[in-house]
Amino acid sequence: MGTAISLDLRSPTIPPAAIEAAFDHLRDIDARFSTYRADSEISRLGWGELSAADCSPDVREVLARCEELRGLSRGYFDIRAHRADGRLDPSGFVKGWAVERAAGILDAAGAQNYCLNAGGDVIARGEPEPGSPWRVGIRHPEIPDRVATVLEARDLAVATSGEYERGEHISDPTTGRAPDGLLSVTVVGPSLAEADAYATAAFAMGEACLSWIATLPGYAGCMITARRRMVWTDEFARYKAPS
Repeated sequence: MGTAISLDLRSPTIPPAAIEAAFDHLRDIDARFSTYRADSEISRLGWGELSAADCSPDVREVLARCEELRGLSRGYFDIRAHRADGRLDPSGFVKGWAVERAAGILDAAGAQNYCLNAGGDVIARGEPEPGSPWRVGIRHPEIPDRVATVLEARDLAVATSGEYERGEHISDPTTGRAPDGLLSVTVVGPSLAEADAYATAAFAMGEACLSWIATLPGYAGCMITARRRMVWTDEFARYKAPS
C-alpha cells in the first residue's frame, strides 16, 4: 500500500495468531489491490488484462463501493479520474477498507483497546489506559517530525489526505489538475473506509470541502490551507485535545 502499518495493542489476552491473521489479511489485500505491483488484480484490471467480471468478489465489492462514493461526492472521488496519469487507483478507499477489515479480525478475537495506524489513517478502539483516550497526532504537512494538532479518540476512525507521503497523486477530476489551496484534509468518523474516501474527495474539492464534509452524518473534518491556516467543521472541535 506504499506505507507502514503498525498496531498498538493494549489487550494482552489476544492470541498472537489473531494478530498475525490481521496482518496476513493486509498482505493479501496489498497483493491484490496494490498499484505498485504489476501482477495485482487492480493493475491487471487497469491495463485491460482482466475484466471486472473476472476479478475476485473483493475487487468487485470495492469497485461498487467506489462508484457509490463517486455519486455521493459529486464526482470528486473518482478512481478512474483523480490521478494525473489516468490510471485506475482505488487506494483512497482500499487502505481504509483493508485496515477496517483487519480491525474486524482483532475485534472478533476479543480486542477492545488498540490503535491500528496505516500511514496516518487510524482506527482507535477503546482506551490505552482506563479513563484516558487515545491521542492521535495529525502530521504537519510541511514539517515531518511535527504534528499540526492532536485529537482525543475513543472508538474513532481518523483519515488524512494530502501530498506529503505519496507526493502529488490526487487531481481534481473536473479540471485534471492538482487542487489548489490545500496542504491536507483530515476526516474523522465511525468508518475508516468512508473517512479515507471522504478525505480524498475533500482534498480534490479544495477549500470548499468543509461545507461538504459538514453534510456527512457522523463525520467531521479539518483542513490545512496553503496559507498555513487550520480550519475545521463545528463538530471536529470536540475531538481536539486541549492545547
